[in-house]
Order: sequence, then C-alpha cells, then structure tokens
Amino acid sequence: MLSFFWLRCLLKMVKGNIIVPEDILSFCCNGLQGSTSPPRAREPGEREEAPGAMASPSAARNPTEVQMSQLVLPCHTNHRGELSTGQLLKWIDTAACLSAERHAGCPCVTASMDDIYFEHTISVGQVVNIKAKVNRAFNSSMEVGIQVSYEDLCSGKHCSICKAYATFVAQGPLGSKVRLEPLTPQTEEEKIEYSIAAERRRMRLAHKDTLKDLLTSSSQETELETRDGSGAVPAERTRVESVELVLPPHANHQGNTFGGQIMAWMENVATIAASRLCHAHPTLRAIEMFHFRGPSQVGDRLVLKAIVNNAFKNSMEVGVSAEAYGQEMSVSRRHINSAFMTFVVLDQEGHPRTLPMVAPEPGDGERRYREASARKKIRLDRKYVVSCKQTEVPLSVPWDQSNKVYLSYNNVSALKMLVAKANWALAREKEKVRMYTLEEDKFLSFRIEMSVCIPASRAFSLLSNLRRRHEWDSHYVSAELVQKVDDDDMIYHVVSQKLRNENKPQDFVILASRRKPCSRGDPYVVAFRSVTLPTHPARAEFTRGETLCSGFCIWPESEEMSKVAYYNQAMPGYLTYVTTNVAGLSSDICSTFEACEKFLLKNKEDLISRLQDF
Repeated sequence: MLSFFWLRCLLKMVKGNIIVPEDILSFCCNGLQGSTSPPRAREPGEREEAPGAMASPSAARNPTEVQMSQLVLPCHTNHRGELSTGQLLKWIDTAACLSAERHAGCPCVTASMDDIYFEHTISVGQVVNIKAKVNRAFNSSMEVGIQVSYEDLCSGKHCSICKAYATFVAQGPLGSKVRLEPLTPQTEEEKIEYSIAAERRRMRLAHKDTLKDLLTSSSQETELETRDGSGAVPAERTRVESVELVLPPHANHQGNTFGGQIMAWMENVATIAASRLCHAHPTLRAIEMFHFRGPSQVGDRLVLKAIVNNAFKNSMEVGVSAEAYGQEMSVSRRHINSAFMTFVVLDQEGHPRTLPMVAPEPGDGERRYREASARKKIRLDRKYVVSCKQTEVPLSVPWDQSNKVYLSYNNVSALKMLVAKANWALAREKEKVRMYTLEEDKFLSFRIEMSVCIPASRAFSLLSNLRRRHEWDSHYVSAELVQKVDDDDMIYHVVSQKLRNENKPQDFVILASRRKPCSRGDPYVVAFRSVTLPTHPARAEFTRGETLCSGFCIWPESEEMSKVAYYNQAMPGYLTYVTTNVAGLSSDICSTFEACEKFLLKNKEDLISRLQDF
C-alpha cells in the first residue's frame, strides 16, 4: 500500500503537477526529521522556506487553505521559454476552486476573477507556488484570495508574481444555489481580508456603473493621440476568431467547461490579436475582471473572438469574448465570458517598445476605442490610489469621477484594516470611556470606545453627518457639504480650531464614506480621509491639514445598546495632543467622547435627524 502511494506521488511529480495536502506534507516532514542520511537535493514538496515564501506546513492553517506547487516544463511555456499566462490561469483557477469546495462541501463554479497584474514572468525549470484560501463566505458565493510566487530551485530565490481574488458560487443538485456557512477568521491577516472582502464585493458590483459614468461625462468624440497617425493599423486586421470543441479533459468534475480552460483559450486568441498589431511576440501585463455569465458543457463549441480595441504609446488593450453553442448551429449562441487584456512588447533589454496606432472601425469600434481609454484611466487612478505610501506627502489623493469607487474602497478598507489590527493596548479608562493605542513604526493610532444606549443604526445616522459634528466636538468649527458623490459618499470642507503652535485655524477636504453591515456581526462604518479638489485649493487664511485614516465603527450590542468606537491614525501635528491625553496630562479626548454620548442620547428620538441620511 505504501509503495502504491509513493508511485502515485512520483507520477504526479513527473507530470509537473503537484497538489500536496496537509496530511501528505506532514507525513513527508515527519519522516525526514529523524533521518541520518546525507543531504540530498530537495524535492518540490520538501522545499526549504525562504522569506516571502508560503508558510511552513507545520504551521496552523486556515482549513480552506490549498497549496499547489507546479514545476514549469517546456510544454507549459511559450516561444521564449516563459510560462504561458493561460496555463497559469488554469492552475490559479484549480487551486481556488479546491479551496472554495473545501469550505462549501459541494461543487463550486467560478463566477468571476478580479483584475490581475503580472509582476514577473516565469521560466522553464522554475516552480510556481500557489496559495489559495477563502477570505469570506456570503450567502451562496465566496471570495477566494490567491497568492502566486515563483521559486528558483537552483538559487533558492522567491519572488511574487501576482495576487488575485476569485468569486465562486456553490451549487447543489440541478444547479440550485447552496447557502454557505459563515467563515470565522482567526489571524490578524484573515480578519483584515474578511473585512475588506465586503468592500471588494461592493466594488465589483459598481464596476460597470463606474465605466458608464466616465463615458457619459467624457467627450463623445474619439480622441486620437498627438502622434503621427499616418501609419495607423486598421483594427479589423487584428481581429481573431477561433472555435474550440469542449472535450472531457476540458471539463471539471461537474461536466461543465473548466473556468481556467476558458480563460486560457481567451488568453490565446488575445495574444494572437496583439501580435497582429505589433508583428512581434507580446507580453501580457494585466487582465481586467473575468465575469462568467453562464456555463458550457462537454460537446459545446466555444467561439472565441478577440480584437485590439486601442493602442497607447507602450501598451494595447485587447477585447476578447467567448460564446457557446451546441451541436445545432441554428441555436443562438450563449455569451459565456468577456475580458480586456493589456499587452506590452518588450525589447531585448526588457523595456516596452513604442506601438503603432490603431484606426478603430466606425460605430462599435469607436465605442470600444473610447471605452479602452476610459478603462486605462480607471486603471491608472486605481493603481495610484492603492500604491500611495503612508509616509509620502501629500497624503491627500486627487478626487474625480473616474477614481471615486476606488477612493471610497480605499477609504473604508484602510479603516477596516486598522480596526482588525492586533496588539491594541488599553492606555486609559475614565468611567465608561476606554482609550487604546497601537504603535507601529512611524505611526501612533488610537481608539476611543464606549457603550451607548442607542440603536446602532441611529448612532450611524447621527455620526455620519459631519455637518452636526460641531455640536459635540469642540475641535470642529464648521463642516460644509461640498459634493454628494452618492448615497454613501460625501465630500466636506471642514474648518477646525487653531493648533497650539499655529496662528490660524486648520481646514480639511474630507471624503466621508459610510457602510451598513454586510452581514450579521459586521459594524456600521463611517470612514474619513483627505482628498484634493480643484474647487477647494489651500487658502492663505487656513493651515491645510490632512487626515490619513480615521472614522467610526458601531457594533449593535442589543436592540437599544451600541458599542461606538472612534479610530484615528495620528498625523505628526496631532501626536503631541494624543500623547498628552494618553499620559493622563489631559482628558480632552475623553471629554469629547463624553460629549458625543450626550449628543447621541439627546438626539436619540429626534425624528428630523432620523430621516436624515447624512
């Protein structure tokens, strides 16, 4: 029996396809611990951990976690000896599906895959390490987080490739939906991912509206670049159409076409379309969200179409779609998936080459051309928002129509990450008010909390209205509503009192983002961060202030009781004020929070305030 077990493992290694469950890893490691044999070359399942690599098998793991290691063989690579992105997508989808089914206990299908940015290429002979685990389960869907890195077996080098988030749906008999059990996060990292998963879900749902709003507000005329357009390539020349027959090896254990296989086929036709524009071999840099609109089965024909939508100076966007039909051609095709892929062409030094322009087709081609420009702007804005370092100045991020969804996401996510941090230390307690601190590198964060006899939804309504903040917070002089972005996001111009060492008051331009609970146990959230607006530049009569991350979290304790907590990542100008309160030399913060409690109780039954949303 033991020899048969090792024979199966050996066969998997030869194929370069190694999926190592925890019990096998433990067996291998335990067998090696007492060995006195001389050192030998490490097998892929026995690799020595390096900084940044996956956690040791002996460490406590999330029960949904799946680790997969794949040796890159020549059959997995392109002409350059680099791992095909389509093959990588198949492996990613496999690991994510296994993780989803561990939690669901039933078959799961891929619903979508979020944007993916590929940081490096992977060469033949290197090992791809994939770690997937469920971040959060909603009603019948769940988010799976995937981390991909590569390992060079000769040098021991490890490097990150990409991070992805996939949504899977659990399916019962005849495709019925299955209600999932909630997931309980254990570690600080899991709590952060669990909390932010709700924000990512919200962003996915708003993605289409974001693009639509941007196109509506932009000029309807096609804006060509200032480069000489005499050599523009007609988009029609890049068009690719291919048909694939779905065979049993392409299907999953439910008989549906494997989602990773569809993504691999889509990447293949997109690469051909990109090659026709540049007459070179392109490199895939990014994929915008895959969204599966329906299943296909063994015996179906998949029609895959691709065309270059737009070419910028050093990159191009290729639109690709997949449609399915059965044996009878007369039956209308079913739309399975669409995606947008960004390619570059690298020279011998690895630098992006300048690309020829694209001449769009009239009608739909011009629409796709404009949409590609809009998507590029959204990508750049999103990357800017996400990549802003907390130690860089200015901390305020420019706000406009294209990045509103991502700024709101970043605003709420930053607060949720702060809330989920461990190692909060109780610094002061005065009657019902408790003050906690968290010291991290250059930052000191503080949390003030208390229980108040008021329904959580009522406290949420009152505290999310910054125009009433001055009624309980003496540091606020006024708060003017500058722009109502939507029902959950507002931009205010706030004027506060003078700082001790300043001779003029401070002002802020603040984005206030609020969220109701996504599921039972979640808090109500009101998050604040500074933004910049062209209509409200810094003025001589004020000292322009900035807030990096602050806001309220409100947890229902009962129908009439709530726990209200205020968080603030203190900026340098605020540190003296905070530390003075922490040391007990001042009770200003506690007094402010006591005034907040009185404000909430006073307005508990205020019908006018109850009707106010913000």
